[in-house]
Amino acid sequence: MTTASHNASAKPVGLQLPDYPWDAMAPYQATAAKHPDGVVNLSIGTPVDPTPALIQEALKAAADAPGYPTTHGSLALRQAVVDWFARRRNVPGLDPADVMPTVGSKELVAWLPLLLGLGAGDVVVRPKVAYPTYDMGAVFAGATSVAADSLDELDAASLAKVRLVWVNSPGNPTGIVRGVDELSALVAAAREIGAVVASDECYGELGWGAWDPENGGEAVPSVLDPRVSGGSHDGLLAIYSLSKQSNVAGYRAAFVAGDGAIMANLINSRKHAGMIVPHPVQEAMRVALGDDAHVSAQKALYRARRTVLVDALEAFGLTIHHSEAGLYLWCTAGEDTWITIGRLADLGIVAGPGTLYGAAGNGFVRVALTGTDERIASAVQRLGANS
Repeated sequence: MTTASHNASAKPVGLQLPDYPWDAMAPYQATAAKHPDGVVNLSIGTPVDPTPALIQEALKAAADAPGYPTTHGSLALRQAVVDWFARRRNVPGLDPADVMPTVGSKELVAWLPLLLGLGAGDVVVRPKVAYPTYDMGAVFAGATSVAADSLDELDAASLAKVRLVWVNSPGNPTGIVRGVDELSALVAAAREIGAVVASDECYGELGWGAWDPENGGEAVPSVLDPRVSGGSHDGLLAIYSLSKQSNVAGYRAAFVAGDGAIMANLINSRKHAGMIVPHPVQEAMRVALGDDAHVSAQKALYRARRTVLVDALEAFGLTIHHSEAGLYLWCTAGEDTWITIGRLADLGIVAGPGTLYGAAGNGFVRVALTGTDERIASAVQRLGANS
């Protein structure tokens, strides 16, 4: 074989990944689009309300940014994150050195196993019903993903290989909240085997009912909360995004905080890879984290939309499970997921199929609260007319 022919046969063609899961929704979206009153897309939780003016102004004010920002993030931003953790998440005394902004939270979820040095033979544990990117992160690193809600569910052989445990509370898509006792037990079990716990907490400010502090409930606990961590952040990482609570999904504004030794390594790795949050976005994050009023106002909108959607979906024959926090209602009609998706599409409503979140999601659909008041009202009317 000549060198030329050998090189041609070995040409890189990219990772052989599964099709993007949402592509399966194309025919249902087409059906919904034919509705005379237009489509109501409640399948993906992308914010639809305006980005608060104070955040837009902060972005504009920092637009003159000719130099490179730092991967670690400005000290002012990191201090804002520390202050926010103390004020909103019951996490006092966080060191600003142990905080780093990320380009949205999804990229960190996808790359964390690789950046932690995981590879073949290592196990990543993720919730049974979960955001698909946890699995993809394991794929990128060459590790194995295992679905379990507790380490007690693993056999001894798998448990010995666990290096990373994902917890997602409030959960996407289920909206389930893990309380202090459950989180602390998970942390203790992971520490016993030397595994890192990465807690995806992106909906932490969006608790409802018993988890809604504005209505007399308890705040959703963070993995860094001393009641969970025992006062030490060893082996713990908390990931957070401002996309939902501040309507800045387009800014890709998120951060990670926790174990100082892990953070130092992540910062160094990301420096080599050029993973940097732009300076104007860092400034917008800093301002957003210092203002609680806009978060409360946005939450009030979601609370009202949630109330009317719950009633309409239940009248339509769906039962809502969990959904104690976050931007989704996790529903079932006791039938195959795709039958429910089809029935909703016939009404011009697009929901998320539960099967995209793992085998345990079969029979469920995810309905997002992220529609305008007008679109939510239209969905409620359609559901009511077909109850």
